[in-house]
Amino acid sequence: MLTFSPGLTAPDRAHDNDFWFLFHDAVLLVAEDGEGVRLPLRADLGRWALTPQNSHYLGDLEGQHCFAAELPAEAELPQGRWQNLRSLFGQLDDTHFALAGRAAQILEWDGTHRFCGRCGSATQFHTSERSRVCPSCGLTHYPRLSPAVMMLIRRGNELLLARSPRFPPDMFSALAGFVEPGETLEETVRRETREEVGVEVTNLRYFGSQPWPFPHSLMIAFAADYAGGELTPQPGEIEAVDWFPIDRLPRLPHRISIARKLIDATVREIAGAG
Repeated sequence: MLTFSPGLTAPDRAHDNDFWFLFHDAVLLVAEDGEGVRLPLRADLGRWALTPQNSHYLGDLEGQHCFAAELPAEAELPQGRWQNLRSLFGQLDDTHFALAGRAAQILEWDGTHRFCGRCGSATQFHTSERSRVCPSCGLTHYPRLSPAVMMLIRRGNELLLARSPRFPPDMFSALAGFVEPGETLEETVRRETREEVGVEVTNLRYFGSQPWPFPHSLMIAFAADYAGGELTPQPGEIEAVDWFPIDRLPRLPHRISIARKLIDATVREIAGAG
């Protein structure tokens, strides 16, 4: 895993090997080579005669500076080099995809906080932190994060997996839901499990977290044990749900996702204990 050091102040001098996360509407500019897609460099932007606007310095990726920026709506776009961020899931490596998500979230925050939500005045960038400040009323607007929990429930050597109507055909995954105001993460796990599939859980164990930039979520994953109840899928939210033995699992999410990492780790744990 490459080491990324976040930053706020851009270096004094630009370099041809600087990474640029350049968006136009909801699509990201990528470069193509014989091995697939890669992130464009400053040198690529010059070759394509592109002039970014609204740029933000992200930080340093092992000696390569990283920037996020947009192109004007009227800009002429290089053909065949634009992809939706979701479509790059699995095409870019973990670090580059995570940085692309960071870039998308910062641009989305900046674009939706140009004016104060309390008094309507134009906001200004803070000089020493990533925020926009209202000069009239003093309200500070930070990049938004929406925490969501994911929970994989185990019953013996079986895993509880469900599918949403929004999933690709035949794919199942762990349950997930957003945290409500005033809730702890543990309370959210229990409430969402009860609401979505009608069962109770116990013995919650934190697994890990993953930024999910669609548009600004943070997924926090837990493993849990089944404590009772009959499977009752929530209408409109859960299309199908079942208990799956670890040797007969359905189609699962991509390996880069925290859902798949959680499932794979739990399968290894169960298999190792058998």
